[in-house]
Amino acid sequence: MFLTRPRSWRNHVWETDHVQAPVLVDVDGKARRPWITWFTDCATNAITGVAVTPVHPSRESVLAALRSAVLREEPYGPFGGLPEKVRVDRGKDFLSRTVTAAFDLLDVMVEDLPAYTPHLKGTVEGLNRAVESMFLAALPGYARQPRPGKRSSRPKDEVLLGFEDFTARLLDWTRWWNTEHRPTPLRGRTPLQAWQDDPTPLRDVPAADLWTFTLEDAGTRTLTTRGIRFKKHDYVGSWMTGLAGIQVRIRFMPHHDHRVEVYHAATGRYLGPADLADQATEEQVSAVRRARAARSRRLKKDLEASQRERYAAVNQPEAPRRLGALTGAQADAELARSAGTSLSQLALPDVIPPAAPPADWRTPASLAALTTAGRPAPLPSSRDSAPVVLDGPAGRGAPSTPDEDGDPS
Repeated sequence: MFLTRPRSWRNHVWETDHVQAPVLVDVDGKARRPWITWFTDCATNAITGVAVTPVHPSRESVLAALRSAVLREEPYGPFGGLPEKVRVDRGKDFLSRTVTAAFDLLDVMVEDLPAYTPHLKGTVEGLNRAVESMFLAALPGYARQPRPGKRSSRPKDEVLLGFEDFTARLLDWTRWWNTEHRPTPLRGRTPLQAWQDDPTPLRDVPAADLWTFTLEDAGTRTLTTRGIRFKKHDYVGSWMTGLAGIQVRIRFMPHHDHRVEVYHAATGRYLGPADLADQATEEQVSAVRRARAARSRRLKKDLEASQRERYAAVNQPEAPRRLGALTGAQADAELARSAGTSLSQLALPDVIPPAAPPADWRTPASLAALTTAGRPAPLPSSRDSAPVVLDGPAGRGAPSTPDEDGDPS
């Protein structure tokens, strides 16, 4: 049994969460289950912001939902403004450096709830359950629909919704929830009526400032005649003419590698966008994706083959006997394909062998043979602690003296 929190005022506390829709949606010809990220106001049960991601969500999904939640202009209003506090559930996306920095700039406190306590954010958890039973269960491609004959696969003639159509229907349901649905805690009122009846003043943020605050900061760069160097790529813009040599600050939307936003490093003034130079064509991108998919299938096939082991059946007590004979040519061919893939071999330990460990360490013989003889590596020490003297016939109780590099030996 859990107690109910007392009702507060609008924008006092928001709750946010990711939820995977149990509906198969057509995404670039593949059946996928999209993810929904939303913010909800605890006082009015209003859905203030929502973002839909075709596959796994990320911090970019949180930032997109946050922008739609804060803005009150069309098509997002009338709900919005800045909350005083947001409850999250230890999700890495919600606690990422970019998201927490955005909340800090917007002066919003983040309440990180303990693990495995969904009852502490009951408003958004109730919304997750309601969207499935009231909306998602009626859509084509519902993944939890019982099949005749206990078959879990969907019918071959079932037509799935496209991602765009699914998003449009979800946004329509969100508007219905906010303007027509009457949740029990609101005692006959809709979230819109509860929002409008609350006289609490709202804190708004200009759209341009909100966009800046919800971008990831990549530090400063020097603008050159080739543009801006970022992540080993050049980014250019038409506004850069005549500005070579100035210091600029880069901000970008996570995972949107095609464009960055550029600001003056000293004044913070927005200069303009910069697009990736020499960007690949759609045909090249499609060819790369096909090649990656083919390589992924080959790797999966090799992994399944390596994990498939067969043993001889016995009817008398005896040691297990592994099956699967190889010819000498087959063994040599497979070893040749795997040559050069071992990280220990790529490190070339025979060229620069590691130093010998301290004398009091228990080192396996296989590793001791790879080290060089001589002075052992020094043990880690801090400035506040006394120098560590290694145990040994010559070093027990002897004072430490600095070597040529100034380290105690």
